Amino acid sequence: MKIFTNVLFILLSLGVCGQDATEIIRKADEKMQGKSNRAEMTMTIQRPDWQREIKIKSWAKGQELSLILITAPARDKGAAFLKRDKELWNWQPRIDRVIKLPPSMMMQSWMGSDFTNDDLVKQSSIVTDYHHQLLGDTLIDHYDCYKIVLIPKDDAPVVWGKIDAYITKEDLLQKLIKYYDEDGYLINTMILKDIRDIGGRVIPTRLEMIPADEEEQKTVIQYVNIAFDVDIPDQFFSLQNMKKVR
Repeated sequence: MKIFTNVLFILLSLGVCGQDATEIIRKADEKMQGKSNRAEMTMTIQRPDWQREIKIKSWAKGQELSLILITAPARDKGAAFLKRDKELWNWQPRIDRVIKLPPSMMMQSWMGSDFTNDDLVKQSSIVTDYHHQLLGDTLIDHYDCYKIVLIPKDDAPVVWGKIDAYITKEDLLQKLIKYYDEDGYLINTMILKDIRDIGGRVIPTRLEMIPADEEEQKTVIQYVNIAFDVDIPDQFFSLQNMKKVR
């Protein structure tokens, strides 16, 4: 990790933290993920002169296991992405091929969107792969929020040099996330909206990812439905199942 992140974390650590920043991040992440979850989403890629919609099913269990299936449009239907621990695969039925994704691909665009491969398959964990420091509080869309900076641990498999997370004080919900590269430049901003009851939890159901250098484009993920703490056997997350799951 570059000197920038190490020096920044040392400077932040000199401050006094009245709250447990790591616990805030952990609870906010757990609210969005649960111990396991099964979801259906619509992802809309918006550009100045065109728009594309992708329908998705996803399954996740803990930090180690996840499976994502594309259900529409027809040309992408059946494509799947599997994570087991730190290993990642992509199944492409059109060419009948499984591709193992190297860590170097984590910063690449996922399905042509403004989300990265890492954003979707979550190879890195905002809870365990970063140091957390509470910087104070602020107001985001009339919500009182904690501002917490996340600095990568030395050997963590992360793609970001720094993350700023804004978490609501009352319900510990993610409201705004800013992603920076190793040189401290803002790359992406994720805005979380439409907080409502879904799957028995009150959470943001609309995620907007906006690149810093392309103000006229963004990608929106809208949750259609989600179920938390569902029983999913570990065997579900296999290369064989990735090819046949529907």
